[in-house]
Amino acid sequence: MSDLFAPPPPSGAPLAERLRPRTIGEVVGQRHLLGPGKPLAVAFHAGKLHSMILWGPPGVGKTTLARLMADAFNAEFVAISAVLSGVKEIRDAVARAELTRAQSGRPTILFVDEVHRFNKAQQDAFLPWVEQGLLTFIGATTENPSFEVNSALLSRAAVYVLEPLSPDELALLFERAVAAAMPSTSIDAASRDALVGYADGDGRRLINLVEQLAIAAADAGRTSVDLAFVEQTIARSLRRFDKGGEAFYDQISALHKSVRGSDPDAALYWLARMLDGGADPLYCARRMIRMATEDIGLADPRALDVALGAASTYERLGSPEGELALAQCVIYLAVAPKSNAAYAAWGAARAHVAKDGSRPVPLRLRNAPTRLMAALDYGKGYRYAHDEDGAYAAGERYLPDGMPDTTFYEPTDRGLEQRIRERLAEFRARDAAARKRRGGDGR
Repeated sequence: MSDLFAPPPPSGAPLAERLRPRTIGEVVGQRHLLGPGKPLAVAFHAGKLHSMILWGPPGVGKTTLARLMADAFNAEFVAISAVLSGVKEIRDAVARAELTRAQSGRPTILFVDEVHRFNKAQQDAFLPWVEQGLLTFIGATTENPSFEVNSALLSRAAVYVLEPLSPDELALLFERAVAAAMPSTSIDAASRDALVGYADGDGRRLINLVEQLAIAAADAGRTSVDLAFVEQTIARSLRRFDKGGEAFYDQISALHKSVRGSDPDAALYWLARMLDGGADPLYCARRMIRMATEDIGLADPRALDVALGAASTYERLGSPEGELALAQCVIYLAVAPKSNAAYAAWGAARAHVAKDGSRPVPLRLRNAPTRLMAALDYGKGYRYAHDEDGAYAAGERYLPDGMPDTTFYEPTDRGLEQRIRERLAEFRARDAAARKRRGGDGR
């Protein structure tokens, strides 16, 4: 447990703690929540303390916002981690809240970090105190609260989604970190951009990288830092987490490429190496979900179900039992037929829309729920596919009028996509015949 109302951290504290915002105005990012008129800004200014769940990736300010909330409302701040705490710590928090209310009348905020790690019984343990108003609950999670938080608790808390920091926001945080950690050292723009890229939206990670760089520059007696020094320092400080010395991202790349290359033995080897070296199993599981969508796709749609199931199984069983589910998943992904056709099609569609601009929806494809819309010919001429031969309206077009026929998705001849390819070929042949019969109507 910790108390917000303490002196600022000493100069010897970690840089991330020294740079922790003391006011809302110092917070970098989350303008969709903290900008004028936005939900959390309104809550701060109106003095309306309420239970909430802060959902977002690591290093975007969840803990900071909870602490600032306590400061703004003059509330006792009790922080527990769902990883390290249980029902006993919840009871201790309740006792502290009762004592605080009896002595000063101040409210108590119970901040639960990684609340998704609490099971149902643990969440139920503090729910009555939230309902009674003794505790204001603020949970922080990197996982979707719809799946991980009890519905009873979820219904009593507003959910705010925090976003990764943008490159511009990270650049602002970078300037603060450099000013605090290495004010007499010059850093070029290429080095700044590299560090911002390494951070990948995580403000805390960026600050830690700057702190590592400051220590390395001081040890080397440098008053200027260039990209070569940054890459040398960060490569060394990322510290190849495994016993063999290879970098984390090199190993996840090897795992991904082994699956893409349909080699189950190599995939198992790299997965074992990563888990043995201390990699987060759920990170590996998330990467497998990406493999299923990026490299297998509709050649075997079951691959995505297998990957999602493996991630869910690991969350429920933990280590070591849950690792078997990850191993089974990586074998399945490796031996599954491969296709990046959906991945490529989505990229092509996005690129086309970005270049082509907006085109109106054809009237026949619009709904007509009102008489006015019907009078304006909304829905007129629409062909209901289920009433057509084979439930297919041959010759109909669903792209905007005037837009040339465009093919984004080209299925492979592997796995299920072979059947999809044959089906699409049949549809296109029927389209061509239908349009020929009506004189090439290109509507």
